[in-house]
Amino acid sequence: MIRIVIENILLFLLPTLAYLGWVLIARPETLERTPGGRIRPMRVLNDAPLLWLAASGTILLIVVLVAFGKTSGGRPDQTYSPPVFKDGKIQPGHIE
Repeated sequence: MIRIVIENILLFLLPTLAYLGWVLIARPETLERTPGGRIRPMRVLNDAPLLWLAASGTILLIVVLVAFGKTSGGRPDQTYSPPVFKDGKIQPGHIE
């Protein structure tokens, strides 16, 4: 169950992660050096279009959930038989 929750959270955050990656690559000045010589990113999210990122993450999450819901297999009382290698040929999997 936790895997499903984590996947949904990552789908929601995917546009934001892509934006942050693009900003850090396209604008190297967003990285600053500390007096100790360490590199740390500046506050990139202050200028980020958070509303658009949240909206696109929500839309992406809904589209993926609907697509997986529509492409699911058979009814709950049916069983899935995986592909079988028989007589030198692979017989495709099917729902019985």
